[in-house]
Amino acid sequence: MTPPALVTPIVHLGSAVVAAVSRFGAFARFVGAAVWAIVIGVRSWARWSRLGAQLYAIGTRSAPVVGLTGAFIGAILAIELYDQFAALGQEARLGGVVNISIVKQIGPVLAAVMLAGRVGCSLTAELGSMRVTDQLDAMRVMAADPVRVLVAPRVVACVVMIPILTVASNLCGVLGGWLITVRFFGVNEVGYWDFTEFFIDWFDIVNGLVKSVFFGAAIALVSCFKGFTCAPGAQGVGRATTEAFVSSFVSIVMINLVLAKTLNDIADMIRA
Repeated sequence: MTPPALVTPIVHLGSAVVAAVSRFGAFARFVGAAVWAIVIGVRSWARWSRLGAQLYAIGTRSAPVVGLTGAFIGAILAIELYDQFAALGQEARLGGVVNISIVKQIGPVLAAVMLAGRVGCSLTAELGSMRVTDQLDAMRVMAADPVRVLVAPRVVACVVMIPILTVASNLCGVLGGWLITVRFFGVNEVGYWDFTEFFIDWFDIVNGLVKSVFFGAAIALVSCFKGFTCAPGAQGVGRATTEAFVSSFVSIVMINLVLAKTLNDIADMIRA
């Protein structure tokens, strides 16, 4: 017979597991509805008044902060690694190491995390405010599908713009690393770019861009889901915004882990 002292923790654990499974099921249904709305509702979400506004908000307005962050990260990597490479007399190789780190890993992940904070939280707050003020229900009453009208253009805009922002982040990161390594530390510029070309091939660039597509989809879907399902009131919107960023960040890390292994195996098969 189970001791009474153990019953309450077991019940709480079971309730938490059931709630987590139920929440995941609701998210899966939401993702399915969003994908279906994108596929069959092109005329609805592809209107420039809807899609264009999201492309501008997600892409154009995010470019300065993503580019500035990428440039500083490239510069910081060069500063931190220079002493170790200089001690071995291999300063010129610093270009290859810094730039491949930016292109394959740091650039896509950093851009995605920055956008999860800037774009994801904005999407959640906007849709959450519409939910608590009954605007979503009003759209349904008027026979307008909120997923098709609100979610689909935001998901498409994220999937389209985040790879472009990743390219901008990568370029700024490479420029920042070059500026510190070549102009500040005086490393030979020809050797710097020669080793960069030796370390990086076309698949490394594609690697980062493929990751960014999945990151963009994850940020948009998680943020929109949190907004659609937030609790009533200002406190509910605030909690949903925080949960959206945390969930997006965890999703980015998990997706990066899976894709890093998968894409590296594909690269090995291509180069074999």
